[in-house]
Amino acid sequence: MLSNIKMQAKKAITELIEISGIKSGEILVIGCSSSEIMGGDIGKASSIDAAKAVFDGIYPILKQKGIYLAAQCCEHLNRALILEQEATEKFGYEIVNVCPQVKAGGSFATTVWQNMAHPVAVEHVKASAGLDIGNTLIGMHLKEVAVPIRLSINKIGEASVVFARTRPKFIGGERACYQENIK
Repeated sequence: MLSNIKMQAKKAITELIEISGIKSGEILVIGCSSSEIMGGDIGKASSIDAAKAVFDGIYPILKQKGIYLAAQCCEHLNRALILEQEATEKFGYEIVNVCPQVKAGGSFATTVWQNMAHPVAVEHVKASAGLDIGNTLIGMHLKEVAVPIRLSINKIGEASVVFARTRPKFIGGERACYQENIK
């Protein structure tokens, strides 16, 4: 089952990158309920193994593309995010002092913390795209105009998945002209 989860995560992130248009140097937020992946209720059946399978399917691709991962913690840490210190410096995010644990932060955020080179926690990001595995409510960490997108995959393990990209706001009303090349 874990190899299947890894393959599903890899396929999901590959399609999301392609369809969303996210670029190198931008942030992609992921919320991940390992409990939901394993067929349990969110927050009730955490699985480090499932979280690691998702991480192993996703992170190498993000690194190769130069996209920063922001891993959303669970509500016990107020949905704080784990990301590389380099990203906090680039975007000017304020670091907060917390280390995720399986029961306070979640298995995925803990796995990310353990596997990033220089992980730090922040309270907020404005990501360009997102992947919500198991209804973790990542919307608060996306740029203002989030657009849901459909991919060929709609589950990782037993968890439903939702994908989003963002776009600039349209302003100006009916007389405004818009740039067709900005999506």
